[in-house]
Amino acid sequence: MKADQRAATPPNAAPSGPAQPRDRRAVRRANLGAVLRILRDTGPRSRAQLAGDTGLPKPTVTTLVAELVSLGLAAEGPVRREGAVGRPGTLVHLDGRAVCGIGVEISTSYVHVLALGLTGDLAYERRGAIDVARTGADAVLDHVARTVQDCLAALERDGRRPTGLTLAVPGVVDRTSGAVAYAPALGWRDVPVAAELLARLTGEVPRLTVENDAKAGAMAEYVRVQGGDVHDMVCITGERGIGAGIISDGRLLRGRAGFAGEVGHMPLGSERRTCVCGRRGCWETMVGLDALLRLAADGDDGIHDTDVEPEARLAELRRRAEGGDPRTLEALDRVADDLGLGIAVLADVLNPGVVVLGGYFTHIGDLMIDRVRGVVRDRVMAPDAGGCAVVLSTLGFTAAARGGAYLALDAVYREPGAV
Repeated sequence: MKADQRAATPPNAAPSGPAQPRDRRAVRRANLGAVLRILRDTGPRSRAQLAGDTGLPKPTVTTLVAELVSLGLAAEGPVRREGAVGRPGTLVHLDGRAVCGIGVEISTSYVHVLALGLTGDLAYERRGAIDVARTGADAVLDHVARTVQDCLAALERDGRRPTGLTLAVPGVVDRTSGAVAYAPALGWRDVPVAAELLARLTGEVPRLTVENDAKAGAMAEYVRVQGGDVHDMVCITGERGIGAGIISDGRLLRGRAGFAGEVGHMPLGSERRTCVCGRRGCWETMVGLDALLRLAADGDDGIHDTDVEPEARLAELRRRAEGGDPRTLEALDRVADDLGLGIAVLADVLNPGVVVLGGYFTHIGDLMIDRVRGVVRDRVMAPDAGGCAVVLSTLGFTAAARGGAYLALDAVYREPGAV
């Protein structure tokens, strides 16, 4: 993905040492991928520009472009730039209308399936409310399989071929085996989700991988800022649980065992409220969606109804806040203070350029953001919070599925010829 394609890295980087004859096909695959990534990251380019970008001879670039066009991954056409005179130049641009990547998010309260084309166009989307922890893993995976099967059928009708499927789950995942090792918010432990889902699907199924939802969401957020000077960021997901995807120097941090980003379980709570993980005082017991709703209303209030989409419940909470309801306003202030506290800790440790607040924060965070920024500014050791900006995501609850789709598409950029 883009997090692994820094501008400082030569786009045509080949294995070290002189290329041997047996390496020709590998070098060609690498060069095809390099050209495709340049088109993704910089937009339409002329063949001469591509030659300059890659350092490859123009005839070689011409051959590579022709192959990408034959694969349906690129197209050529005249484009007149603004202010230009004379005949328009012929530029090469991404196409890939026939391929797409599928992202599936299993959240605590919904399942979201989304497919994106190579250029980021939406090819399919469906989301349904489901109380995952109460439903149980088997029934949830039955639901996921039905939704994915519908997605595959719709893509086939549209003449689009999926290159991969990424399943995003809020917990610690074993990416090698495709199992969820521990997902406390779901009540799952050692669930072989990849194998179980594959067993439920029929027909031709694309390559399936499993990823942590916060990490997938971070990829989606990083794609959005690609081209800007942002290569260090923390993307915080906000639903019942709290997690983070951490981009450092343009790369996604996983940690030795994949636990990097489990920030929701930092022990910051002075009330020592019990967390779903079994410990007390975790950050998500202070700033997760359940914490906000608990502070804002009694348990029998309709905003606690998990059969209702989160956006609808948050819209009601916003209505109350804008109407001046004291309890709602106090709840927002309390969560803002605790959110700023945790972000300040992360800023001191990681010194990111940006902290992106996603999930439920996208829908109601504007009512808290100024207070959060003030707390971060006051608590971070470095002047001006170390240059850390706190911003709201525009992706909301779609980030994890969208990031999963981007990760699924990564195979195209790594080996375009396999399409």
